[in-house]
Amino acid sequence: MIGIINYGVGNISAFINIYKQLNIPIKIVSTANELDDVSKIILPGVGHFDYAMTRFQDSGMVERVNQMVLQDKIPVVGICVGMQMMAKRSDEGKLAGLGWIDAEVKKFDSNLVIGNTQLPLPHMGWNDIEKKGNSLILNELDYNSRFYFLHSYYFVCNNPNDIIAETNYGSTYTSAANHDNVYGIQFHPEKSHKYGIQLLKNFAELC
Repeated sequence: MIGIINYGVGNISAFINIYKQLNIPIKIVSTANELDDVSKIILPGVGHFDYAMTRFQDSGMVERVNQMVLQDKIPVVGICVGMQMMAKRSDEGKLAGLGWIDAEVKKFDSNLVIGNTQLPLPHMGWNDIEKKGNSLILNELDYNSRFYFLHSYYFVCNNPNDIIAETNYGSTYTSAANHDNVYGIQFHPEKSHKYGIQLLKNFAELC
């Protein structure tokens, strides 16, 4: 059973609709007790880092989720700010992150350019990814796969081996990461049509 963490931050209904189409069991989890039958976790997130961390901490689920991720080693994927929360810290806020991946979150340089064109922030819209290695969560996604992004901050892995995909937006940054059972995805698979559906299907099939 996949559990999607409901702490008031993230587009939960889109994930539910995709997994219903795939006939894959998923449930909304709003309390620690509702995690009892969960074998995989989705941590969505949008908005400000500190706000998302505070809402998660106030949900009463952090201790149980930490146990499931760090001790029980169940697969977990963080989406957008949900990924950034997996780092140790973020330039966007003052609160500590979950620290599930040895990483930090940096703000894009406001002077990013391609050619003579200055790039706007946030990075919003469709972009491709370059896979690094053969992570199963990116199975069957080729170099023509495009995903929807919306963010002004990016994930920096301290261990390059944790990088499983990169994207270029004036400079190259980590758009997907994996350490052991922990996966982080900067883009929004729930808004990325067939490519996002394939990624969410891959996550459901992880052991």
